Amino acid sequence: MDFGYIKSAVYTPQIKVADCNYNAEQIIKGINEASQRNVKILVFPELCVTGSTCGDLFYQKTLLDGAKNAIDKIAKATVDTDMLVFVGAPIKYNDDLYSCAVAIKDGQVLAYVPKVHLTKRQNQFSICPNGVVYEGDVEVPITNELLIRDVNDSDLVIGVELGEDLDNPISPSTSLAQMGAKIIVNLASHPQFVGENEYREQAIKAQSAKCTCAYMYANAGEGESTTDLVFAGGNYIAENGKILAKSEPFSTGITITDIDCSFLTYQRSKSDFDTTEEDCVNIYVEFDHSETKLDRKYSPSPFIDGEILSDERANLILNMQAHALKKRIEHTHTKTLVVGVSGGLDSSLALLVAVKAMKLLGRDTKDIIAVTMPCFGTTKRTYDNSKALSSALGVSLKQVNIAKAVKQHFKDIGHDENVFDTTYENSQARERTQILMDIANKCGGMVIGTGDLSELALGWATYNGDHMSMYGVNGSVPKTLMRHLISYYVRTENAKLGKVLADILATPVSPELLPPDASGKIQQKTEDLVGPYELHDFYLFYLVRMGFTPAKVYKIALDTFEGTYSKETIYKWLSTFIRRFFNQQFKRSCLPDGVKIGSVSLSPRGDFTMPTDAVSVLWQNNLDEYVNGGNN
Repeated sequence: MDFGYIKSAVYTPQIKVADCNYNAEQIIKGINEASQRNVKILVFPELCVTGSTCGDLFYQKTLLDGAKNAIDKIAKATVDTDMLVFVGAPIKYNDDLYSCAVAIKDGQVLAYVPKVHLTKRQNQFSICPNGVVYEGDVEVPITNELLIRDVNDSDLVIGVELGEDLDNPISPSTSLAQMGAKIIVNLASHPQFVGENEYREQAIKAQSAKCTCAYMYANAGEGESTTDLVFAGGNYIAENGKILAKSEPFSTGITITDIDCSFLTYQRSKSDFDTTEEDCVNIYVEFDHSETKLDRKYSPSPFIDGEILSDERANLILNMQAHALKKRIEHTHTKTLVVGVSGGLDSSLALLVAVKAMKLLGRDTKDIIAVTMPCFGTTKRTYDNSKALSSALGVSLKQVNIAKAVKQHFKDIGHDENVFDTTYENSQARERTQILMDIANKCGGMVIGTGDLSELALGWATYNGDHMSMYGVNGSVPKTLMRHLISYYVRTENAKLGKVLADILATPVSPELLPPDASGKIQQKTEDLVGPYELHDFYLFYLVRMGFTPAKVYKIALDTFEGTYSKETIYKWLSTFIRRFFNQQFKRSCLPDGVKIGSVSLSPRGDFTMPTDAVSVLWQNNLDEYVNGGNN
């Protein structure tokens, strides 16, 4: 395990009904395969030692003895594997029969966990014993109130349920999670029906989300009797409402991933997860915590969680932004909306949202005043695009050239206009904000903020300049997501609007505060100065939303962006992100109101609170200690 990860797998073996020796061989084959891949937790299906379709053969001593011998063989196969294995078998206790999960590690049977909620076809079995089975001189608990804990990692706590236990309104996994289980394993033997896989996947996702846990589901498959039913496997590993890995129906073998126990602990601490002090049986085991290569993959665009944003999701986000703005317009009785347009992504999305809000109100889009304010760095491309966009959307366009006013301001404060420093740049941004505010006052209007979440995280805004507005519609939209939202309009709107938006998408991101180059093209490119937004949005999501340490973010970034960015580049911009995120908090401490559209917001009004004078030393040290230790 590394950074809270535990390599975990579920396995559907190909079995023969009632042939315990053959089934043990197949299970041991699975154990050996998993061991070669450094798996630490391995789960097999319910009653896989015998087959779950043995019917009245379960009463036969011959079958039960065969199952007991098979368990002994399987236990011996776990020696020197450093693996906690769960297999399903019939267990006789006090003359009653139970469908149990058998927990095995280091050659020893640790516990028997009986199924609680039985199906009609499992009428051979009883429910809910709490006692001890004697294996020679060794006492082995038989109970469904069991937690298996790692002695070296308090985050790693495992609970067990079987099959239909999941479907009960009061499932064992709910109680086990409240008692501390971060991983629930389910040994199942669900037959295949039409629609079963969709239902099962949704149920597993929902349970893992409700319990803020990981859920490992291993289902019976090939080899079970088809007298009346067919079993198709279909295995899942979920974490906090998300499927990490799954197998296709009618397939056998291993499904593997890495469960992040430290994230689950972080998520529970943030969500005020209800815990209980109920008594249960605790068994302690020990794992080797050496670092291994992750099988788990992370999306390079976590705010999109895929290669492209679906039209349905894009439309939802735009509706959230527009309806939030609509409410603010109604509440303030605003006559006009004022949007500063630059021909860039942020102002374009803000203008699109403003138009949508006005249409929701049944208002004329001419009540939107798009203001273009060319100055020293404005290029013909962005200037033309701002005008073309305003025309395509049918809004009022107002031009205010600010060059003369800014030069007068330089004279007033004694600044040399040939010195292209922070004063040179920020004077333009603040002049633009002043103009927008004053136009809004003159027209009974509201200034709509254009800044996005990525810029807020980096502090890439002029304090009391573009940092300020009367309502921010993009404040929780990161730059990578913004590109997808604009692309949605390109795909779905008329050709005139789509054409100008396509060119805006192709324009380098820039505040255009420095003069163009000799050919009239943008000279000041944001990503050359602060780093690729693709990386910064990745860092933002995993540092803020997931609560990862910088070293952990660096580790997964190396894997995720392998072949795209070098390790030196990933380290450089991660260090930049950490430094800027802490140093620029003062800008986020006084943000204007704005709508939250996703799971990450940096609003100081409850979404993310951080002292303005917090320092980044510990975070940078965490990264440097990992990198300097040769972990790169």
